[in-house]
Amino acid sequence: MLVEKKITKPAPLAGGEARKAFRWLAVLAAFRAWLFLAILLAAFELWARVAYGGTFVFNPLNVKSIALFTVTPLLLALGQTFVIISGGIDLSVGFTMGLSAVVTAHVYNWAAQSGNSGLSLVVAVAAGLGIAVVPGLINGLLIADLRVPPFIGTLGMYGVARGVAFLLAKGTTVPVQGGLMGAIGNGETLGFPNLVLLTIAIILVMHYLLSHTRYGQHIYAIGGNVNAALRAGINVRNATIALYILSALSAGCAGIFYTAKFSAGAAQAGEPVLLDSIAAVVIGGASLFGGSGTIIGTIIGALIVAVIQYGLVFVNVEPFWQFVAVGVVIIISVLVDQIQKGARK
Repeated sequence: MLVEKKITKPAPLAGGEARKAFRWLAVLAAFRAWLFLAILLAAFELWARVAYGGTFVFNPLNVKSIALFTVTPLLLALGQTFVIISGGIDLSVGFTMGLSAVVTAHVYNWAAQSGNSGLSLVVAVAAGLGIAVVPGLINGLLIADLRVPPFIGTLGMYGVARGVAFLLAKGTTVPVQGGLMGAIGNGETLGFPNLVLLTIAIILVMHYLLSHTRYGQHIYAIGGNVNAALRAGINVRNATIALYILSALSAGCAGIFYTAKFSAGAAQAGEPVLLDSIAAVVIGGASLFGGSGTIIGTIIGALIVAVIQYGLVFVNVEPFWQFVAVGVVIIISVLVDQIQKGARK
């Protein structure tokens, strides 16, 4: 006697419904930085109109102030973007910036004795960038050759750069003797601050390097899967050393800009913006696990941090709330990144 077997369809994969439910969140996550920036600007604009009868977004002074406020953390974040995409992190950029600022001030004062302000500026900039390469190179060698974890290696260099910078500055700021550097740092061209224009030029170079060169693609490959990158023939060692040098050079530019803006070099110049630089990269969509991130996203992230900090001052909120706000935004960004990764599986 034949017995018919009832054919049943296989049960749906566990978690399939949950993944579908999160797909719309993944779409929002892809544009989270842009969306959050728009919400921030709208909120502060509404406050300005209701409380002051003025404007926040369309006030040229506010726009210029936010742009200048963004310069330093963005410069640190540009190099940090490469590092985080590769799966690493650079905690030394804050005091690499301070070291560069102090050396730039000292060398400018020494070279200015010749009476040639233009030559003094060129020599000082070269010295500021040159000294920044040193911690970047050491970081790269420690991580690439000695397999020191990036967090530990750059944390150690954080202390070394900090100590050397304070020793060179003798525990104080180093005033710049001469007006050319200060004139450039606080001057404008066609109504735009010089430091903002120079930062835009650096952004274009970094964007091209990451998005339109083979080296940039190698960075993504290393961050995605370092073993696969090795099998593909990528020189991971040299690429790693180069990206930490690039991060240090970016911090060196920030140090030079600081000296130009304030006509003084300070060892602690970059300490307050270290967190902001990492926040800008993460908020901009880069994953702390590596393999994703863009320069455009980092710019938006830096603008978000700057708008939060400047906007809270604008609405007369106690300055210490800035740290709370930025920290909360970082946590939310990481959570959204996790949701986005889950939705892709």
